[in-house]
Amino acid sequence: MNDGGQRQFGPLGKVLVIIPTYNEVENIKLIVARVRAAVPEADILVADDNSPDGTGKVADELAAGDGRIHVLHRKGKEGLGAAYLAGFRWGSEHDYGVLVEMDADGSHQPEELPRLLTALKSADLVLGSRWVPGGRVVNWPRHREMISRGGSFYSRMLLGLTVRDVTGGYRAFRTSTLHGLGLDEVASQGYCFQVDLARRAVEAGYHVVEVPITFVEREIGDSKMSRDILVEALWRVTSWGVADRADRLLGRKKS
Repeated sequence: MNDGGQRQFGPLGKVLVIIPTYNEVENIKLIVARVRAAVPEADILVADDNSPDGTGKVADELAAGDGRIHVLHRKGKEGLGAAYLAGFRWGSEHDYGVLVEMDADGSHQPEELPRLLTALKSADLVLGSRWVPGGRVVNWPRHREMISRGGSFYSRMLLGLTVRDVTGGYRAFRTSTLHGLGLDEVASQGYCFQVDLARRAVEAGYHVVEVPITFVEREIGDSKMSRDILVEALWRVTSWGVADRADRLLGRKKS
């Protein structure tokens, strides 16, 4: 992880909080209200994957009453990674300097976002971390915590990363950082999408900072975590790690 050295970081610019949704009709109003209260100067983009429960319609109603709320309607459920990539493109096209990843279910507390943005003033990417001193999880089933801790540990060891919370999804990027990550080559989803972006940022030499957060288990609705997402993450992380070791053994640049 690059320590930033004596680099001079430019101003942040406009902030866009990207909230992907699929069947979050019971959560969307509350999370949008909390973001607006916590960071009034930030805009919000709800990226809805054609939720059958009407989440997109509720988001449209919120946008109609508030010029800082925007809605990106997508054709269907294509996964978290695809939703964020679409949000990143939209934010870049509309000249936002900071793009934030945030879950719709309240597990990422908007009240902690000002601390992430403050840290970003002297960083390229800030990760909201559950696994650094001061970070914690609340009301999480033991098996979910073991999967998350184990996933981060496995990814760190196999990919040679110093980032503690590799799989976390509460993040603030400078848009310029995202432009340097080769997003056109990203095909991973879910858990693995977050690992992919973290490893790309570290390998590119960007200054990555972790800020402790309190992750709160959702109270309403169902988790989108699935066996397929976990299998994809295990397969991709393993393949990246094997390729990295092969490149080093053969003296090649990273593929």
